[in-house]
Amino acid sequence: MDPDLTVRVRPVPACAAPATARRGDRATGRRRPAGLAALLGLLLVTGCAADPAPPPAGAPAAAGTASAAVRGLDVVFLTMMVAHTERTLEIVRLVRDRLTDGELRTLVAAIETTESDELTIMRGWLRAADPAATAGRHDHAGHADAADLDRLRSATGADVDRVLREVLSAHQQAAADLARAHRATAVAPEVADLARRVEQSRTAQVELMARRPAAGG
Repeated sequence: MDPDLTVRVRPVPACAAPATARRGDRATGRRRPAGLAALLGLLLVTGCAADPAPPPAGAPAAAGTASAAVRGLDVVFLTMMVAHTERTLEIVRLVRDRLTDGELRTLVAAIETTESDELTIMRGWLRAADPAATAGRHDHAGHADAADLDRLRSATGADVDRVLREVLSAHQQAAADLARAHRATAVAPEVADLARRVEQSRTAQVELMARRPAAGG
């Protein structure tokens, strides 16, 4: 990939700021139920960005254009996140009608809505790039694999909830780790903001699933 590859990106529309998940919750592994609503609120609006960063001094911004350019490692990150998000949607669509835990059903619905929107945005940014930058797909460590999907397909009853928590928690933790690593190297403000929101929302999802009771509990 050409390290100087540059593509202009359109900022993600702004909306209400999400609630912030408390990182300290992970240490205890259990919190009061009131935190669940806040986390679900975060997941439902995580596809909305903060106000776009202003363009650099001396760089006029025409209506509808982006404030920064995506290039280099931003393109690599977006390509990896597209592949990861496609797999996330495959996971949730396998189980969304078979879950017995109402809170997990709500979580899965929120994930599907949010990540479908994120996928559309990321694909749009990548379509504007040089085709050579997106020709190769990155199947990276952390994806739920074919064996995980088979486990989800074959699970029945309350086991669907348990297998979903195991598979999706590991999968979304990998997304949070990837986004966290990219935040230090992101070039475009829009991509840096996306990485921040991915890290925040996926971490909240993992924490939420860890607090759900075991099957039969």
